Amino acid sequence: MQTVICMKWGTRYGADFVNRLHAAILRNTARPTQLVCLTDDPTGVNPNVRCEPIPDINLPDELVVTPWRKLVLWKDGIAGLCGDILFLDLDLVITGSLDNMFDFEPGRFCVIENWTQPGKGIGNTSCFRWPVGKHSYIFDKLSTERDRILSDYRIEQVYISREVDDMVFWPRLWCASFKHTLLPRWPMNFFKAPALPSETKIVAFTGKPDQDEAAVGKWPVTTPWKRLYKHVRPTAWITEHW
Repeated sequence: MQTVICMKWGTRYGADFVNRLHAAILRNTARPTQLVCLTDDPTGVNPNVRCEPIPDINLPDELVVTPWRKLVLWKDGIAGLCGDILFLDLDLVITGSLDNMFDFEPGRFCVIENWTQPGKGIGNTSCFRWPVGKHSYIFDKLSTERDRILSDYRIEQVYISREVDDMVFWPRLWCASFKHTLLPRWPMNFFKAPALPSETKIVAFTGKPDQDEAAVGKWPVTTPWKRLYKHVRPTAWITEHW
């Protein structure tokens, strides 16, 4: 049984995002695969998704609602799981087979090379796979050295990338950023919809727009002048895969 895990807290991403992720996982795996969701509210989540409470983590209140909370995944024996587990954020679209992501470099921490920091050795944790328990010191250090770690690292994925002792990046074309790698450069983004490479398995929608917004060509902006460059054409393949 292959295991994919996700996290849902707060109100930005509702149960429908978990359910869409679950359906996409089943469409894109040939082997038996389960989805485990760590959440503070399982209401409305498909009963075939295994929901578990989010463990406590030693963070200031203002950081508990940020990606730092994802560090609970590095706790030894998280949700009673073992072996290589694939984590997926809710703000992404699966566009290719996930089975290959379980076969790639088994027993190692596999992660996206951060699109905005190429060559810096920093992973983007929108999609990563790790052997549960092997790197539990990532969680343990935060528990005992919280103030030092938060002083040294502003972003959780930088902390992981610098502290983990065995990291490898996914093949470059497997994981794409909708904004940073697929969206045509200005001004072509006003005239051309983002294309989907055939090798891509994961498309991450970090920040805005979200998947449903980009699909219909909507990019919410709060500052009027940003409309001069923040624009996306309706993107049909999002609806097809999401």
